[in-house]
Amino acid sequence: MVVKTDLCAFSEFRIYPGHGVKFIRRDGQPVNLINSKCRHLSNQRKKPAKLMWTQSWRRLHKKGKEEGGSKKRSRRVVKAQRAIVGASLEELKKKRQATKPQSVATESALKEVKSRQKTVGTAKLYSTGPRNTAKAAIPKVQRSAANARGGSKR
Repeated sequence: MVVKTDLCAFSEFRIYPGHGVKFIRRDGQPVNLINSKCRHLSNQRKKPAKLMWTQSWRRLHKKGKEEGGSKKRSRRVVKAQRAIVGASLEELKKKRQATKPQSVATESALKEVKSRQKTVGTAKLYSTGPRNTAKAAIPKVQRSAANARGGSKR
């Protein structure tokens, strides 16, 4: 059996038979309201889209009705290489691939610097120099029997 339900004009909740109030406006349009809360708020001319518990607010802020993975997918930008006025595409590719190689002197200097850094790093890790293992005797703050404010303990 199908039950005829109306929608509340304010909250858009279902109004089942025997519930709600029908209000006739001056222009003759009937307005169905589910309860006195909706009736009073509509009389105060409150906007249902500003009240979080109404269906219009939920629709406006995209709450509920979550369908699996229906998010809008963004397209990836594909970079296309094009020829510039003075040079063709093949020339540009050749220039890009033919980056000048480092000279032998600079490569050997870089290797030397890296090897020095390694030896310095290992020397620091495994140094067998004198260590200061004896910690200074720092006296701990002792609590007195009296409270800090001067009163008794309890």
